[in-house]
Amino acid sequence: MAAARALRRLLLPPLLLLVLPGPAGAVWPQPQAQHSPPGGGRCPLPPGQFRFAAADGSAVGPGCDVLDSAFQRYRALLFARPTENEPPWGPPCTQLLVYISMPGCDGFPNLDSKESYKLIVSKGSILLSAEAIWGALRGLETFSQLIGRDENGTYYINETEIVDFPRFPHRGVLLDTSRHYLPLRAILETLDVMAYNKFNVFHWHIVDDPSFPYESSTFPELSRKGAFNAMTHVYTASDVRTVIEYARLRGIRVIPEFDTPGHTLSWGPGAPGLLTPCYVAQEPSGTYGPINPILNSTYEFVTSLFREVSSVFPDFFLHLGGDEVDFTCWGSNPKIRAFMKEMGFGEDYKKLESLYIQRLLEIVSSLGKGYIVWQEVFDNNVEVRPDTIIHVWKDNALMRYKDEMANVTRAGYHALLSSPWYLNRISYGQDWMEAYKVEPLDFRGSPEQKALVIGGEACMWGEYVDVTNLTPRLWPRAGAVAERLWSNSTVRNMDDAYARLSEFRCTLLG
Repeated sequence: MAAARALRRLLLPPLLLLVLPGPAGAVWPQPQAQHSPPGGGRCPLPPGQFRFAAADGSAVGPGCDVLDSAFQRYRALLFARPTENEPPWGPPCTQLLVYISMPGCDGFPNLDSKESYKLIVSKGSILLSAEAIWGALRGLETFSQLIGRDENGTYYINETEIVDFPRFPHRGVLLDTSRHYLPLRAILETLDVMAYNKFNVFHWHIVDDPSFPYESSTFPELSRKGAFNAMTHVYTASDVRTVIEYARLRGIRVIPEFDTPGHTLSWGPGAPGLLTPCYVAQEPSGTYGPINPILNSTYEFVTSLFREVSSVFPDFFLHLGGDEVDFTCWGSNPKIRAFMKEMGFGEDYKKLESLYIQRLLEIVSSLGKGYIVWQEVFDNNVEVRPDTIIHVWKDNALMRYKDEMANVTRAGYHALLSSPWYLNRISYGQDWMEAYKVEPLDFRGSPEQKALVIGGEACMWGEYVDVTNLTPRLWPRAGAVAERLWSNSTVRNMDDAYARLSEFRCTLLG
């Protein structure tokens, strides 16, 4: 909690030009339904008496680490500066009772997790009910945002009733830890703020061309020779477990991305023979390109690595990348050109890429995992399983992302959207508004197609982002994406959003 409090203190330089007073009891992201009775009263919350507790008959109660740790977190956040002598106006609310109808506490959140909840605040009583533990976490976050302090410093909450659930089941944030290494504390702090925004997926783009900071037990040379610094700029097995558990306690899934066959230059020093030797004038140039897809040893290596990754990361899905493969090096290599001729591929290196991707997907499927891939895998007509998730990220004159979303869903695949939410790109002024205006289902397609869109992700790529500017660049701008993915599609009033986001930013600042 010290990290969370510190984050709320240092978050962030003014993104909003002025801070407008938000409506009393405003919540970010906006709930699906909230009713506050006209002239409804306030219920004081005395910190010394207030407690969180499981309601009678709840299927989850004391001893559930997810619930117990959430109670501790929110108590520390809410009552950091208690008033010594609180005026005894009105009957106090001395406890929040949590009722969970479905047993289960020890598992991990997944794509099908139930996150709905109902919160009722009446005179002297607060009840939070949820189908599953994950919904209770979302309700506790909403409860925390409803609490105010009057002019005497007394904590209070207004009478209200909220029924809430997410619009999309996959609401993610991508962090790139290869281009600039992010220390463990920065990742944990990001997970805290993700939970405040009701994000539920941490897409960990953990390795890429610049560095390989993942410390593999199967291939330890990958990080020893591929990390920026093998002692200080790596994620140990303990670090990875810490991230996964920290996220689980906040109802956040951790999906790692090991992007191949491109984006793998950092793999080469620790895995001799894995990358393709590039040639100039029939002679090796001393440089290397993507993974070599024509060698049996390549697939033996990939099988071993992904067997380890599958055991380390408990989520059903892995992100396998598959984007931006440069064919120049493959085309320069005489052995690969001979293989292309033998296979009848001609000069179409997309077919060679597809051959590799198909074998990779077969390997990952055999390990009992599902997979997410960048849109190039779909664009290049790679044969994938029907339950594959296609991650849409491109948006240019040749292919608008709305057309890609239509094409992906028309083919029957689930889709994730990130194209309009690359938050590493910044501009002067209120650029969160552009992210907020995006409608994920605004493409030509049938209702059945649009039902295949499972959500989206805000992406923070690391070319120009490191620990010094991660937080102010990500928050509260990512909050715009959070509301778009959680709240009803009719929630689009920019003035109202501006007021609520301003208030939410002040809450984050503490």
